Amino acid sequence: MTFFRSLTLAAVSVLALSAEAASAQDYVAKIGHLEAAQQTRNVFLEKVAALVEERTDGHVKFQIFPQSQLGDQRTMNEGVQLGTIEATVAPAAFLGGFNPAVSILDIPYLLPDDAAKAQALREGPFGQALLDSFKDKGMVAIALWPNGKKQFTSNKPLDNIAEFAGQKFRVMDSSILIEQFKALDASAIALPFGELYTSLQTGVVDGEENPLDTIKNMKFYEVQKNLVVSDHGAMEDVILFNPMWWESLPAEYQTIITDTFKEMIPELTAHKAAAVDAALQTIKDSGMAVRVASPEERAELREKMYGPTTAAYVAKAGETGKALLETYEAEYKTLGN
Repeated sequence: MTFFRSLTLAAVSVLALSAEAASAQDYVAKIGHLEAAQQTRNVFLEKVAALVEERTDGHVKFQIFPQSQLGDQRTMNEGVQLGTIEATVAPAAFLGGFNPAVSILDIPYLLPDDAAKAQALREGPFGQALLDSFKDKGMVAIALWPNGKKQFTSNKPLDNIAEFAGQKFRVMDSSILIEQFKALDASAIALPFGELYTSLQTGVVDGEENPLDTIKNMKFYEVQKNLVVSDHGAMEDVILFNPMWWESLPAEYQTIITDTFKEMIPELTAHKAAAVDAALQTIKDSGMAVRVASPEERAELREKMYGPTTAAYVAKAGETGKALLETYEAEYKTLGN
């Protein structure tokens, strides 16, 4: 009897040790992205990595690879799907080819100016439905990170909305952005980003749209005369993990990772705002004419552009996009916009 009791106790001990070893397993994730090491996205990815390692007692480690070290965004997206890398933090604008539903973020003035209301949309039914739309794309989307807003620049006057008419603007290859400019009686030309500086310099296009820090970093202010701070386009990052890696994590670690990414948003937003303010000052110092669009002008821009761009979005994203847009509109209305 004692012999069998000893065997049972030994078996229980082995199982306990196995369970402890499993819970103490280390999980390592390579996370790639496009921005430079000193830019906001990378600064806060490094903070997330440190906090996640601390909060999991060293069992989850993130290795951060900035500035396209793991390839361009398409390569990183495919790497996440295939499992050759564990995660990427990707601008939504680079994800439409993988998941047309995410192109809803191309719609101008989609997010409110009020930061609290914008965050409520990210964290509410709309944001969750947007994240869920990645489930059948071979990716697990856990959160959205704000990464600034786009502004208009041109070599021609932009003193009022009527002056957009007849101008040529460079856009990313997006039917939604093309419709955005058509709604203002302007034309849109899809050009690679690397050709934009020369295209502005030589007059291939009159203007473009980008965040202020991009306008500064790429020195577009050298080849543009006028800027309107319109805040018309949300630049959102999507945090994406490989499904097999994510599902291998204990639920506790999944929660820690998700909560830590979300916890960073207020500080991340403040860091980005400081970078944008510094960029605006550099642009003003260059002699470029800068005008801030009034709330009334922004409302008029939204009214003109919303209908055509949402129609283009639904045409691209189908029933999934239509359902997501309906969720958004119901929540936007509830928020009092």
